[in-house]
Amino acid sequence: MREIVFDTETTGLSPAAGDRIVEIGCIEMIGRVETGRSFHCYFNPGRPMPREAEAVHGLSDVFLSDKPRFADKAGELISFIGDSPLVAHNASFDFGFLNHELGQCGLPAICLSRMIDTLVLARSRHPGAKHSLDALCSRYGVDRSQRIKHGALLDAQLLAQVYIELTGGRQIGLGLVADTPAVSADVTIIRAEPRPVRPARPHQPSNEEVARHRAFVAKIANPLWDRFLDPTSERSAA
Repeated sequence: MREIVFDTETTGLSPAAGDRIVEIGCIEMIGRVETGRSFHCYFNPGRPMPREAEAVHGLSDVFLSDKPRFADKAGELISFIGDSPLVAHNASFDFGFLNHELGQCGLPAICLSRMIDTLVLARSRHPGAKHSLDALCSRYGVDRSQRIKHGALLDAQLLAQVYIELTGGRQIGLGLVADTPAVSADVTIIRAEPRPVRPARPHQPSNEEVARHRAFVAKIANPLWDRFLDPTSERSAA
């Protein structure tokens, strides 16, 4: 199954208040394995960058001044994500901004049924623990040493690794998936010849075997099991 893990950076917290996306990073995964394909773009938001937001992601007005507008790259973005499920951390935030930007371009919104929220998954799997991306990276041993500030592509890459762990770890990829693309190869199938059905072997001892066993046991002096024999048994009476 193809999935897209993505993250956004914005000018603030509310698209309704005029905040815009300034960066988006998308990672393609098939069968919970990263394919190496990605989509990454910075956007000129057409408005000043608040100092509080710049402190989070480090994207300044000067840096973004020569970047394309979201509308200029919307077609490429939609083509990349296709109809795949979209994975994000606190996904309602990212979906809210993404659908607002698409609406501004006159494009249809992405259906929320495609949303997979790793924050919800983390809360279900680790109730009472910390669920930030940093905390989950620490929990699962994901290297985040390069994460000095928030960055959409880097955060999507980290989230992809966290998502794998949240959904069963890398061993999940060892399963036989119905929609995994077939690999073309010349294969020789060797079928084993059917084996003849043999009757069960007899396990009942013969009279001769029973007699030899009794003779052997009789030679043992003070055997331990005598302590547990029924006094009325044949050996006890002997």
